[in-house]
Amino acid sequence: MVRVMTIDDYEEVYALWNSIEGFGLRTLDDSLEGITRFINRNPNTCAVDIEDDKIVGAILCGHDGRRACFYHVCVNKNYRRHGIGKKMVEFCIERLKEEKINKVCLNAFVTNKVGNAFWQRMNWTLRSDMNYYDFTLNENNFTEFVGI
Repeated sequence: MVRVMTIDDYEEVYALWNSIEGFGLRTLDDSLEGITRFINRNPNTCAVDIEDDKIVGAILCGHDGRRACFYHVCVNKNYRRHGIGKKMVEFCIERLKEEKINKVCLNAFVTNKVGNAFWQRMNWTLRSDMNYYDFTLNENNFTEFVGI
């Protein structure tokens, strides 16, 4: 069952993130404070999937009023290939349409073979016509990879 993610889900979602080998977590952005800020800004667009009375999937989804972005799309490895990811994506897209958002993007690490295969199966477009840039504003906010 897919539903809106709330901050009360944080501990279980954080444990899910930490169970996925190679998952990248930001020291500040993915803290309780960081996720609280994200959910407060995007109260209707993040999703979790509940199976067997536990959270087995999650998507952080937010927008700036023009374009949305998915972050940390994941499904517990024991529950993959059962349509959970697709259901969560569809759920988030419906919430975005309600908020009049017309485009959504995401970043997937090149090394994330499972994730990249999922997005290709979902018919998302891999862009080759642009470069991705970022600029670090806080050096204390760095990515740590699970199990690497």
